Amino acid sequence: MPAFASTPAPVHTLWDAPQTAEQRLPGVWSVTTASHGGFVLSYERQAAMPEALRLDSIYYEEDVDWSLVILGFEAEFAALRKPLFDLERDLARQTARHWRPQRYSAFTGEVLQPSDSHVLRSIASYEAAIGEVGVRAAWGDWADWVPAGKVGVVGQRITGCSHLGFATYDGPDFKGLCDAARYDARDQASTFASLGVEPID
Repeated sequence: MPAFASTPAPVHTLWDAPQTAEQRLPGVWSVTTASHGGFVLSYERQAAMPEALRLDSIYYEEDVDWSLVILGFEAEFAALRKPLFDLERDLARQTARHWRPQRYSAFTGEVLQPSDSHVLRSIASYEAAIGEVGVRAAWGDWADWVPAGKVGVVGQRITGCSHLGFATYDGPDFKGLCDAARYDARDQASTFASLGVEPID
């Protein structure tokens, strides 16, 4: 296992000035700020991140990308024998599998199915709906143009999906109304057809 140098605590981050900073491994800082947090890597650590897991930035935010750092340096973290690391490692694997499935598969060699990952389910759902009108915005019956028990929707045609599971749209806007209960039970790719939207001018 290569030796890495300890580094000074970060004095600024992508998210703001650190309020707390803990060096979990040499060159791997866990920081919190008033707005967000995550891991900040030294440039030496960033260069050592496995290519499949390495981001363009040294900042690995606390919602999802922290999991990549745990996977990338898992043996070193495990060697510290810190309490609860087994739980942290399991959560990291689940997080990466669900939210960074392409990176997780490239790193582990594990072939994932849409049922294994939120992002892959989203991609499959939107790819199946390409060409349909997808909902981009919705209003409840608190809006003056939406009758009671209905949801007002505006959408465009779905043209594709990003690797993170976000749809891309193009073309003119379409407007309509659908049943509120049906809207509440909607699937990943909410299309006018799947919601039974009644077009309006």
